[in-house]
Amino acid sequence: MVEGIVLTSPALRVKPAHPIVGAVAPIVSLVAPKFQFKGANKRGIPVSRDPAALLAKYSDPLVYTGPIRVRTGYEILRISTHLTRNFKFVSVPFFVLHGTADRVTDPLASQDLYNEAASEFKDIKLYDGFLHDLLFEPEREEIAQDIINWMEKRLRRI
Repeated sequence: MVEGIVLTSPALRVKPAHPIVGAVAPIVSLVAPKFQFKGANKRGIPVSRDPAALLAKYSDPLVYTGPIRVRTGYEILRISTHLTRNFKFVSVPFFVLHGTADRVTDPLASQDLYNEAASEFKDIKLYDGFLHDLLFEPEREEIAQDIINWMEKRLRRI
């Protein structure tokens, strides 16, 4: 029933901080699912080149920046692996946008999704030098317009 999806900096091909974390995550997530793993907090990684936008984002009480629970982290790793293995089965129309300087999620994984997906209506836009939170970047109006343009193009095809 989905006519199209827009993905901004999607978490595809997520890797654990250390190989040991990936190895023990399934067990720990069952034994202590609510244990909070502080090492997973990536707040220190820049996500936008606009300091004012970052201040606004991190001042918002609805933006969670604390540690994640082990079970949440494990499920992110698990579903990311599943998605990566099944790119070829993605048939829903989509538009994926990603900054090439993103250090939170992998822009190459977005490119792989685009290349491998079975969808007949798909687009990708990689923004050179942009970081993770595209809608918080200084060029957010341009990015928002790219999304609107894709949606209008998609609606004309329905």
